[in-house]
Amino acid sequence: MVFTNDLDFGATLALTFEKGPSVLHVRTQNLNPAQLGPLVLRLLRDHEEALRAGASLVVDEHKARVRWLPLRR
Repeated sequence: MVFTNDLDFGATLALTFEKGPSVLHVRTQNLNPAQLGPLVLRLLRDHEEALRAGASLVVDEHKARVRWLPLRR
């Protein structure tokens, strides 16, 4: 699994139609571990099954969205 704030990784995953690795993509300006850590741990627990199977989890300050891999249009 890849944990990233990089916009390019999701684009590459979408263009290649790969089935993995799973990715947790954080789209936020606040990357302070004290604030981001509890959110990330909760998301890993809440979406463990999808992330183990192959998924893209995109998170911002207001919501989280899961898309199964490979990504399709």
